[in-house]
Amino acid sequence: MSDRIEIEEVSAVEQPPRARVEAAEETPGQTLERKRDYLEGFLAQKPAGDAPGEPGGALYEAVVAALKEIYDPEIPVNIYDLGLIYGVDVTEAGHAVVTMTLTTPHCPVAESMPMEVEMRVGAVPGIGSSEVNLVWDPAWDPAKMSDDAKLELGML
Repeated sequence: MSDRIEIEEVSAVEQPPRARVEAAEETPGQTLERKRDYLEGFLAQKPAGDAPGEPGGALYEAVVAALKEIYDPEIPVNIYDLGLIYGVDVTEAGHAVVTMTLTTPHCPVAESMPMEVEMRVGAVPGIGSSEVNLVWDPAWDPAKMSDDAKLELGML
């Protein structure tokens, strides 16, 4: 292996060719017409609406509203703001899957809370079937609570 660096001296560097842009000649009327076409196309576009089962969509938001009506019996905060809901997936066919946890595996409502969530979500108009996945990883901690829940509990 050689630790030698070779240096080459040059006296001049050839200039690269310049780019040439030739403007097409158009009349002021043609320019205005081109701008009008663009503006009409822009104004004709409709805003892309949220899919019903995605965040911001009507069905998704209805499921979240149903979850916000379920309160933890030990803490006077709904389970959504408490941070117990890790995910809400709603398919085009109206199947809802809620991934959730509980404050602790030894929670007294460990057997009844997932069933209540499944029933409440299943009762949302437009939801054909619902499913609840109860997970323990990642474990719940108070940092998962919304600011509203923290304020309600005097933690802010």
